[in-house]
Amino acid sequence: MPGQHWASNFSVAEDDLDYLSGILLEKETPLRLDELALIVVERRMQSRADALALKYADVQLYNPARAFEAGQKLLFPLLDNAVGVVRAVRDGVNPELGAFRVIRVAFEHNGDQPAEREFASQLSGHRASQQPQAEISLPGAEEMQPEAILREFGEGIRAALDQRLRADTELVSVAGRWFPRSLMLDVNAGHLNLAEAVLDLSGGGPMTASQLLAEIGGLGSAPESLQVFSLNFALSRDDRFDEVGPVDSVLWYLRRLEPDEVRNTPLMLRYAPVDFDPAHLSPETAALVAEIDDEWSDLPAPATAASEAVITLSYPHRRAGTLPLNARLQQVFPTARRTPRVFVTVIDAQNGEEYPCWVVRADRYIFGLAGLYRKHKLPIGAVLRLRQSETPGKVVLTFNAHKARTEYLPLITAREGRMSFNYDRRAIGAEYDDLMILGADDLAPVDALVQELHKARQPLARTLHNLVQELSRTSPQGTVHAKTLYSAVNVLRRLPPGPIFAALENGSEFEHVGNNYWRLSGR
Repeated sequence: MPGQHWASNFSVAEDDLDYLSGILLEKETPLRLDELALIVVERRMQSRADALALKYADVQLYNPARAFEAGQKLLFPLLDNAVGVVRAVRDGVNPELGAFRVIRVAFEHNGDQPAEREFASQLSGHRASQQPQAEISLPGAEEMQPEAILREFGEGIRAALDQRLRADTELVSVAGRWFPRSLMLDVNAGHLNLAEAVLDLSGGGPMTASQLLAEIGGLGSAPESLQVFSLNFALSRDDRFDEVGPVDSVLWYLRRLEPDEVRNTPLMLRYAPVDFDPAHLSPETAALVAEIDDEWSDLPAPATAASEAVITLSYPHRRAGTLPLNARLQQVFPTARRTPRVFVTVIDAQNGEEYPCWVVRADRYIFGLAGLYRKHKLPIGAVLRLRQSETPGKVVLTFNAHKARTEYLPLITAREGRMSFNYDRRAIGAEYDDLMILGADDLAPVDALVQELHKARQPLARTLHNLVQELSRTSPQGTVHAKTLYSAVNVLRRLPPGPIFAALENGSEFEHVGNNYWRLSGR
């Protein structure tokens, strides 16, 4: 945007902060970063407009057909909007032009341009004499739209302002809103104890500060927005309370009453990173990694933002009653960066039942869906669709349900220190990925095997050898798909597909036979 160099290289001046502090003091209302950025930009633009107005005060547009006098200020659009002052006027001499005058104009120093120049005036035959006097349009005035500035340069302006605000000890921030520390209302231990009691009686929460204030009697006669801000700030500094609101909302929960699976990641979801080089995966294998979209594959977010996503339910998540917070679901679920845990509601599209759930950002899962999985008897490998609802903080879960039909599938079992599969028929009433589906009747032996293998630190290659051997028994070619191996490995230990597939490609005991199918070498 021409003429807006300050916006593309924005830095916060001390008088910007003084001005913002004055605005906050005057309004007695905490403001968001976006609102403060707009105020700063509007002030900068107004200052620029005032400077231009002063510069172009009493300025006339130069027109060769008009008469001018010494002392007048003229604007020359064809000279890059230069402004000069008429110093002298004399008669012109040119028989071909008839009678006219010449004005000598002095300019401010401007690079290689001369300090003074002469121009014709009162040229009666000049074509400009037939045109009406144009109004002065201040150069740059059409660019002075704060909203346009923020659209083009807003990211840099907000980042610089946020950094400067955080460095100012006189301002405090809660959930993206800012206010002077000196005007904060006093929230004492009694208020906080009452807030804890209210949350305790509600089962832990979640509740807004407004709801808590209504229960504890408020903080005096100050504006409600200031009471809410002050209580939010006090709660954020007390470890008893956890801020769990999605984007643009603040919700409070008693930390001690949060589900244990939220405060402590379930064992079957814990991933101990395995070193491997993704660049060494074949293009075919890398495409399968992207297709699976495991939350620990660290895939980039889709180029186009989407309000819905499809995932396949793996064993660890089916068992823990969770969803993977993978690249796709990060766009569907609210993941406010200011909070490590976000309280959300998942709606069962089959009957409208709502499930309180938790987005646990650090360990990349959404907890709270065990009841829904059990109710619909969803299998490992079920295909689930999730979409944002019209209500912020709520997500709709659906799947392609159909009349239960008998399917032949591998049932997980454990014997002789290794996982085995008994193939049998089971009734399935939901769409599933036939390369990932697994069944289970008795998980106690499987859990014991997982503990045994964990203690023995069985190498991944050994685990894969056993699984390929077991899962290929029903294949005439003795092959098993890489996605099936990913599904089965995750019964025994939490791993994304990358290290699993790298172990297959690097292991001499495994042979790739095409289309992501593998078998043991030497068959």
